[in-house]
This record gives sequence, C-alpha cells and structure tokens, in this order.
Amino acid sequence: MAGYFSNHSQSRFSTSTAGNTVPHTQEQTDNPSPLPRRVSSRHFSTSLPTPTEEKSQGKDRSGSIASTNAGAGQSPGGAVHPLRNTWVFWFRQQRAPGNKITNYEEGIKKVSSFSSVESFWSLWTHVNTPSALTPTTDYLLFHSGVRRPVWEDPLNIGGGKWIIRLKKGVADRIWEDLILAIIGDQFDECAVGQVGNDVEMDDNGVQWPEICGCTISVRQSEDIISLWNRVDDIKVREKIRDTIRTVLNLPASTIMEYKSNNDSMQDKSSFRNSAVDRTPM
Repeated sequence: MAGYFSNHSQSRFSTSTAGNTVPHTQEQTDNPSPLPRRVSSRHFSTSLPTPTEEKSQGKDRSGSIASTNAGAGQSPGGAVHPLRNTWVFWFRQQRAPGNKITNYEEGIKKVSSFSSVESFWSLWTHVNTPSALTPTTDYLLFHSGVRRPVWEDPLNIGGGKWIIRLKKGVADRIWEDLILAIIGDQFDECAVGQVGNDVEMDDNGVQWPEICGCTISVRQSEDIISLWNRVDDIKVREKIRDTIRTVLNLPASTIMEYKSNNDSMQDKSSFRNSAVDRTPM
C-alpha cells in the first residue's frame, strides 16, 4: 500500500496514460455498451445485480440500473433506496482544449445530482475514472447545500480539507471508496454533535452534515484527493482523519495534510503550505 502515495519513493504500479477529458453522460452507440460496474465497496449494504445476474435469476432485464438518466435509476423491483442527503457532482478543467486558462470558478461545471443508491450508480457508470482524465482536471462531489464548491461558500468557509497525495495510476479505487463512504454515511460520527459539541441545525431544523464534499485533482505527476469538512475544530478534524484511514484502509506510513479554507483564501492555493499531520496510528 505504501506505493500508492506520491510522498513515497517507489511504486508497485505503472503510470496510467491519460485519456479523454470529459466525463461520459451518455452511452456510446458505435460500440457495445459495457456492463455496469457492480457495487464493489463494503460501504453499502444494498447490492444491485448486474444484467447478467438478473437473467440468470429469471428477472426482467429492463430493471437494470444502467440507465442514462441519472435521476431516474431504479432497482429491478422498482424500489428506490434513498440516501440521507442529496449530492451534486461537478467537473472542472483548468484549460479546455483550444482555450486559455480560466479561473477556478469559471471552470466548474455541474454534471448531475443524485439522492438515491440507484441514481448514484446510474450516474457513476457513465463517468470516466480519474485515470482516464488529462491534467489539469478536477472531479468534485459536494452536498446539495453547498451552492458552489469553492472556499467562500457559506458551508465551506469555516472549515478546511484533509489532503492525500497519490502516485499516478492508483487513484481510481481510492476515489470510489471515498465517495461511497461519504454518501453511505460512514462519516456520521464525525459531526460536531458526536464529538462533544452542540449539534448545528439549518433554518429548517435539519442537521448539516460535517462533510461538505470531496475532490480529486488530476495533475501531471500526481493525483490529489481532498475531503472537505464544515468546522475547523481539532476534535472533529482528528475524528475525520481517523475515519479516512479506516474506510480507505490506509497504511500507517501514509502522510496526510490539512489546510483550512481561510488559509487557502489567504494564499490563493488549496494544497500549498498545508500542515502535515504526524500523529502516529
């Protein structure tokens, strides 16, 4: 596992070749469509069958979750398994083909939102993996309460982000497991009310989740994953760090960094001048 991380000197994995830069939102018509990926993470208790399994079980293949409409995906029985929160998937490319470099917020494009297990997988099966993207490209997944995935957003401004730097070619599985952990409520115990402070509610009496979202930044020599949280509280920060290590099964030698969004606004950078966490596991 040490070879996964860009702050280690050696890697067991070869560098992947960059491919297309725009996530697929529709199936290709020239080639046979690949089978949708089965739920492969331990973070969901709901298991959705693939079309091959449906056929072997005598089920109607029309119930497949591989729908091109991310908002209308349903399980074979017609039931929908709602998530606790609604999440929005964003895409950002610093330099679009043939265009000049744009500023951060101008380059962010909303792809789709989802609020159920089925609608998530309907979207996820049509999105390119990070290893298929060219530098400099970002994927962003944020809670629907975040208006724009930027430091200055009201839900983001008081918090910060944990940062993990990965060697090229190994980010796909880690990125997927992180997203599944977030939307599968694996960070629920990290909320401020769970670590000794008062629970914070929105205007409608609904508790805000502590996790605002996550990003992956595909760069030339490394891929950078970051997990954004809402409150810059030391106890909350440590609980999130420990949960990240658990859900991603990180080795003890993994170097993690933290940077507040206030510091990012001061130096206009997400990843420079971050604080390295040296807490032993």
